[in-house]
Amino acid sequence: MSFHQVKTHFSSGLSFTAEIDQYSVPMDTTEEGGQQAGPSPKKLMLASLAGCTGIDVVSILHKMKVAFSEFSIEVEAGLTEDHPKIYQDVMVTYRIHVEEADQSKVEKAVSLSQEKYCGVNAMFRSFSKVSSRIVYC
Repeated sequence: MSFHQVKTHFSSGLSFTAEIDQYSVPMDTTEEGGQQAGPSPKKLMLASLAGCTGIDVVSILHKMKVAFSEFSIEVEAGLTEDHPKIYQDVMVTYRIHVEEADQSKVEKAVSLSQEKYCGVNAMFRSFSKVSSRIVYC
């Protein structure tokens, strides 16, 4: 079994810094008392989802020998009204430029990421409804 560890320390105001491997990631809030010293922890969750599925999709497309450009992932999520406010509806939008003949391969790569490989997506599905769409540009 793999084991991950992150150390987080208080910076000032309401901000913290997470030490992840050799990287420092600041976190803060826009709420009163926050200094906007970094993204919010919840928004970092959305970035983790985009990064996880993006890595999967690129890896799969490379294995399929699919050339692509202009690849980006946008994640939007609605929060519940009551505390603790958690994400309940998540939309993942993949924007990618590929030849029309390769669009079915992109759809397969996205499906494999969402249904089999992306652990962050699996975690999100345990507490929210995750939907996706692909926009070809």
